[in-house]
Amino acid sequence: WVIANLGHLTGEHAPGHTDPEETLRVAHHLLLSHGWAVRELRSEVRGARAGIVVNIVPPRPATESPEDLDAARRFDGSFTRWYLDPIYRGSYPPDAVSDRIKDGHFKNTEISFVLDGDMEAICTEIDFLGINYYNPVTVRSGPGGKPELVRTVPEDQLTEMGWEVCPEALYEVLVRVQNDYNPEQLFITENGAAFPDDPDNNGRVHDIRRVDYFREHLKQGHRAIADGVKLAGYFAWSLMDNFEWAHGYTKRFGLFRVEFDSQKRYPKDSAYYFRNTVQNNAVQI
Repeated sequence: WVIANLGHLTGEHAPGHTDPEETLRVAHHLLLSHGWAVRELRSEVRGARAGIVVNIVPPRPATESPEDLDAARRFDGSFTRWYLDPIYRGSYPPDAVSDRIKDGHFKNTEISFVLDGDMEAICTEIDFLGINYYNPVTVRSGPGGKPELVRTVPEDQLTEMGWEVCPEALYEVLVRVQNDYNPEQLFITENGAAFPDDPDNNGRVHDIRRVDYFREHLKQGHRAIADGVKLAGYFAWSLMDNFEWAHGYTKRFGLFRVEFDSQKRYPKDSAYYFRNTVQNNAVQI
């Protein structure tokens, strides 16, 4: 979703295009390349375990009105089911296809770029599914019924990316994916938060909000395991402050602070918390 939509629909990321049909072509060929790659890996490496990572942002309707409920359905269809349905069911979700035709995203009102054998390749069996989760969104019905995002929490409760912090939604995502698609294994492949966390006079970064973020999300992962989700691993985003797409070096997600001019790096409090969690194989509450 990130590569296809932010690079080819909104133009936020490279290559900066704003073409709806091109966006869907890119998404399709990313999925197709995945399916081909899984087959090649297995043909070359005996016992190879292969999977794919998707980005999931769960929608919540702004109200219980039929219009807002339908906006949430449309968002889910284009953001989550557009990728997971082909991977696990071998087809694009019919309601989401109808939405895109209605919105004029396809020329000649059909998916002309799907060739014979494509969906079978995309649906090649995988050993695990990775989920990148950061936040939910609240949506309402906009012009033409298109989903519009609504901010429902105060700005000072958002991350520097403008994202709501909601650990409970991670639990909801994990349970939903397990129930709807039944992956053999699940991994949380990205989870983290960008906060403005400068060092004190002694060079320590007391990033309490990030420590809380990891603690609460790890607890929700444990809750999901207890309820039958096949969650096999968790990866924090990220080890170090990094180059964050079009945001450059302005958004700091790292467990380790990086002084970009000198390349000096030193652990934040969240690094110590995460280290202890891994060493103890337990979430410290």
